[in-house]
Amino acid sequence: MPGAIHAEGLVKTFGDVRALDGVDLDVPEGTVLGLLGPNGAGKTTAVRVLTTLLRPDSGTAVVAGIDVLRNPDAVRRSIGLSGQFAAVDEYLTGRENLQMVGQLYQMSGRDAKRRATELLERFHLTEAADRPAKTYSGGMRRRLDLAAALVVSPPVMFMDEPTTGLDPRNRQALWEVIEDLVAGGTTLLLTTQYLEEADRLAHNIAVVDHGRVIARGTSDQLKAQTGGERVEVVVHERDRIPTAKAILDRHGLQGPGKTEVAVETHARRLTVPVTGGAKLLAEIIRELDAQGVEIDDIGLRRPTLDDVFISLTGHAAEGDETPPSAGGSRGGDRGATAENTVTDKENQQ
Repeated sequence: MPGAIHAEGLVKTFGDVRALDGVDLDVPEGTVLGLLGPNGAGKTTAVRVLTTLLRPDSGTAVVAGIDVLRNPDAVRRSIGLSGQFAAVDEYLTGRENLQMVGQLYQMSGRDAKRRATELLERFHLTEAADRPAKTYSGGMRRRLDLAAALVVSPPVMFMDEPTTGLDPRNRQALWEVIEDLVAGGTTLLLTTQYLEEADRLAHNIAVVDHGRVIARGTSDQLKAQTGGERVEVVVHERDRIPTAKAILDRHGLQGPGKTEVAVETHARRLTVPVTGGAKLLAEIIRELDAQGVEIDDIGLRRPTLDDVFISLTGHAAEGDETPPSAGGSRGGDRGATAENTVTDKENQQ
């Protein structure tokens, strides 16, 4: 049975650029799908198609049980959308912004006012409720924008890089709001370049590069693709590296695919893939101690999503701190240029 968000074979081209090249997605009800990829990968184009802002060249999409192409108006009534940059009227107060959204959805004045008060409290904006939005900090604007997307309590939410440009404290606060939202039953598609964000919030992750989904699974499943656990040891004295290497070599992965112990002499660091978890780590520590090898650091490391992304795409996920007013492409490839070009055209209309 298809999920709350379901897409098959989505294709979208801009000139000679295929921003989406046969994208399939499925998001079960009440879960979070993290759409992970660099600028220009196709994330924003996918969101625009699923939220009826762009028509695909081919493919199908169903959101909240409604066909996106056949009944876009009904889809819009069933979703909330928070884009990369806060879409609030800076000359209205926070309260007025939310009441305006409610009235646009044909809520009564009383209901719109009540809902605005609820959301201002939920997003910790009550003290600033009657100040013009132009006096808000970046984090406050993002919270107000997200509150506006929730005025009608949509069953399905789309968040396109919701924490871009936020400082760590405001990013953490917004993550907590998103977690509360999903705990209440909302289905969420979240696009992000922040690997930590996908790791924390997403039940499942789809890695997108050059308009294609190149991998999908849970965070743990994707990490397992990069080779599992590894032990890292930093010895105190460089001349003890050979002894430590011999110990690690005995405990590393065995067999035809055996990997040599990696040694960084200048950093006195040794690394080896292992299986056995904490029990094996304790055994290694005992052997190092028995051989008189003093260590500065030792740990059992699991691969990060950054490791996953590099292994899948050959490059790291790219952060984007360029403000929208800076002009030009925010990404480094042709896909970014295509996505930004269509955004600019739509904003001018």
